[in-house]
Amino acid sequence: MTAATLPGLDGRRPIDITTTGRHTGKPRRIEIAIHPINGRLYVSGMPSRRTRAWIYNLETDPRLTVHVKQPGAERDLPATARVITDEAERREIIPHVAARWGRTDIETMVEFSPLIEVVLD
Repeated sequence: MTAATLPGLDGRRPIDITTTGRHTGKPRRIEIAIHPINGRLYVSGMPSRRTRAWIYNLETDPRLTVHVKQPGAERDLPATARVITDEAERREIIPHVAARWGRTDIETMVEFSPLIEVVLD
């Protein structure tokens, strides 16, 4: 069983992640989509020219907690994030995310969507 097949990490419902604030050191929790792709877990978001605070937090401290919210499978999982900036890797993964969301603006997503691989401890 891979991390991507664990209950609650199948991408059918959002998860929460908690990062550590880069300035405050305090926990910061957000809801986000998770995408199991080729046996790996990714989080992404809608395209934006603005880098979100949670990405800056992960660049400063890649440790995070994945909060699975599926009824009957709720749990908190320690993990490590890898912010993906390599264009070739983004081009490989983003089309899968776009397809799940019914989006066709692949080039915009490759350029402006956050993309993070999540590796469970």
